[in-house]
Amino acid sequence: MQRIISGIQQVGIGVTNANEAWSWYRTYFGMDVVIFNDAAPAPLMTRYTGGEIHSRYAILAINMQSGGGFEIWEYKSRKAQPAAFIVQLGDTGTQIIKIKCRDIKAAHAWYEKEKLNLRSPIHADPQGKPTFYLEDPYGNNFQLVEDDYWYMNTGHLCGGIAGVTIAVSDMQKAMNFYTNVLSIKNMIYDVQGQFEEWKNLAGGNSKFRRILLRQDPERKGAFSKLVGPCSLELIQAVDYTPRKIFENRLWGDQGYIHLCFDVVGMKLLRDDCKKFGYDFTVDSSNSFDMGDAAGHFAYNEDPDGTWIEYVEAHKVPILKKIGWYFDLKKRDATKPLPDWMVKALRFNRKKTLE
Repeated sequence: MQRIISGIQQVGIGVTNANEAWSWYRTYFGMDVVIFNDAAPAPLMTRYTGGEIHSRYAILAINMQSGGGFEIWEYKSRKAQPAAFIVQLGDTGTQIIKIKCRDIKAAHAWYEKEKLNLRSPIHADPQGKPTFYLEDPYGNNFQLVEDDYWYMNTGHLCGGIAGVTIAVSDMQKAMNFYTNVLSIKNMIYDVQGQFEEWKNLAGGNSKFRRILLRQDPERKGAFSKLVGPCSLELIQAVDYTPRKIFENRLWGDQGYIHLCFDVVGMKLLRDDCKKFGYDFTVDSSNSFDMGDAAGHFAYNEDPDGTWIEYVEAHKVPILKKIGWYFDLKKRDATKPLPDWMVKALRFNRKKTLE
């Protein structure tokens, strides 16, 4: 067995109305394949929920064109809390989700027509590629980026998550974590200065160091073709003392909760995390059940306490209408699933939640 990071499976997004949020993400980002929508208590997460077991409702939705999905998360036993302060771009945690886009100009024009909250014009990123930023109705920042990797074509301008931007307080410590634990090592750029593209984002006028890391394009795992290779942009404000985005708040509160990776070889990953000094803080030990899906999940934290989740899938609904589920424990987990099987997930595309 190998220890494999296949790519970004999803980012957790804390909201106060998950169904409403999913409808918005479905419309504007094409997140229309619902893997599960499930209501249940979260007993394993008490370390991060104030020592209490809280109930939640979660929707895992993906875009079949490739990229990571969204786990849209709503508390049922309390109201998800926003940050008690205005979060600045340099504050530590997951700051921006990068959404892959087939046509930057067309997407910008569409969003402008729909009167979305655009946070920048189209401009060149540090690689010289066209990009722009927008904010969703819940105060979360997104960056639309060009991407060369697509799994299939559903006709939507957007794919799933191509990467994330994470603010850190110490770049060297962060690099040690993300390159050693996650094995994302290909440096695309390392730049420093003030960046015009961020001037409309809170705290964007600070001076930053930015490092973009990208996964190797050749990866393994059952869903490696669907999630595709990902990137991580680490940013550090060099003239600002950051606060923690989730300071004095619970896991599941409003904003980007966690960054989750699809993995193979969880036990080997656990050993490596311990070796590098980033032990698992939460571990389902064997298998958790989300109703329509099951697997082994675990958490640890980057040097700033940003929550990183790992999921090794055991059971996945391929076609729920006829009760077709795939048991991943009965096959070589390092090999991608056949395309015909993965593409059958498209039959779970929804316009509304039942």
